[in-house]
Amino acid sequence: MKNILMIVGSLKKNSFNRQLGREIECLLHGKANVSYLEYSDLPFLNQDIEYPVPESVAKVRSAVQKADGIWILSPEYNYNIPGVLKNLLDWLSCPMDPCDRHSCSAAKSKPVSIASAAGKSAGIGLRKNLKTLLEIMSMKVIGEEGTGYVLDAEAFRSGTLSLSDSERATLKAHAESFLAAI
Repeated sequence: MKNILMIVGSLKKNSFNRQLGREIECLLHGKANVSYLEYSDLPFLNQDIEYPVPESVAKVRSAVQKADGIWILSPEYNYNIPGVLKNLLDWLSCPMDPCDRHSCSAAKSKPVSIASAAGKSAGIGLRKNLKTLLEIMSMKVIGEEGTGYVLDAEAFRSGTLSLSDSERATLKAHAESFLAAI
């Protein structure tokens, strides 16, 4: 079975995008092993501490290297990538060899897919910018800009992600195509 690492672009424990990850996890049950990257302890990227690599950075790099595929689930902040997610991706884009700035990063050539549960934009700003960044990082983006899901006012009141049958079918098709691609 393939190992899929979920990266949630929000540190909120029960964020809509973590809930979306759980939906995907259910869809992949018995077809893939799913885990979630914990990265709340990452320091801000700073060349003064880049090498030797901080332990928290080594831990996330190792998890990414072990995964067969990465699935990023994220809200958008001001139509863009949340700061915590951008910081993680910056760390993952750094060369592994401190003596060779052109050596591979932990994320290079990794298959990656994108999904977002967000407001009325369905995370389109995030998804477009994230796709561009992931391609710059030399990751293999599967499914272009991914899928987006609109959170209505009731979702924000209840704190609960609720997908319609057609949204669930779209998510299932996304999950199956991602699994087939990796």
